[in-house]
Amino acid sequence: MVGLATMTASLALLAGLSTTLAACTRDALLASAETYVEAIRTGKTDGLKLNTGNFTYRENNKVVDLGKGVLGSTALTLDANRSTADTVACASYTMLISAGGSKPYVLATQVRHDTGDPSVITMIDVIAATTGSLFFNAKQTLGYINAESWTPLATADQPSRDLLKKVGDAYLDMWTDKNAADTIPWGTQCERVEGSRLTKPCGASLPHGGSAQPNAMRRYVIDEVMGSVDVLCAFNSLGNMPDSHEIRVEGGKVKYVHTITV
Repeated sequence: MVGLATMTASLALLAGLSTTLAACTRDALLASAETYVEAIRTGKTDGLKLNTGNFTYRENNKVVDLGKGVLGSTALTLDANRSTADTVACASYTMLISAGGSKPYVLATQVRHDTGDPSVITMIDVIAATTGSLFFNAKQTLGYINAESWTPLATADQPSRDLLKKVGDAYLDMWTDKNAADTIPWGTQCERVEGSRLTKPCGASLPHGGSAQPNAMRRYVIDEVMGSVDVLCAFNSLGNMPDSHEIRVEGGKVKYVHTITV
């Protein structure tokens, strides 16, 4: 007969193992993001581990059938891609650029996972900009992005999750709140890429209110290691436009802003 002490120790070990397996680690999230990149590259979704009972594919803020949007419908040649991970939200963000071909794309994608089993994808949420989108020029965007430097930040230099969320929200609030722009810690070397438009420094030509419509449907991926926050939203301040704003903070100051707007 198994002793009580032995049973207790075994249960504790199993509980600890379960917690370890269920953890949303950076490595696991980034590995899953790579399966999404491969699906875009090949046009095949077979390699995605989807939650068949609870999965949603959303493109440009609308729920659509998988394979009827940019994912799974055609293979894209990818010129650039970069992913970040949010271990708290159990999600990742990936930016992809396909500058060649008859239909170029710049994609902003958040992939969300089952917190009980983070290897399983519950949602793929895409902002898919192409010819005709706001300031769209994939080749120019590619040139700007390739000139940037994105490396992990030293632990002591990583901004807090709270700061990153506040910066992301303040940026989207600039169109409705006249004071929001002044709360953002702009860096003197900051660069803002809005499709084919580059603004240096970031703090130039900013809105200070004027719209009554807040930018809604905000979905966040926050990565302290990369000092970044991505917010997918409905950009209602200037019209109901599917939108992604990604911001990187270095040394407590905003370094990069990327906007993808349909």
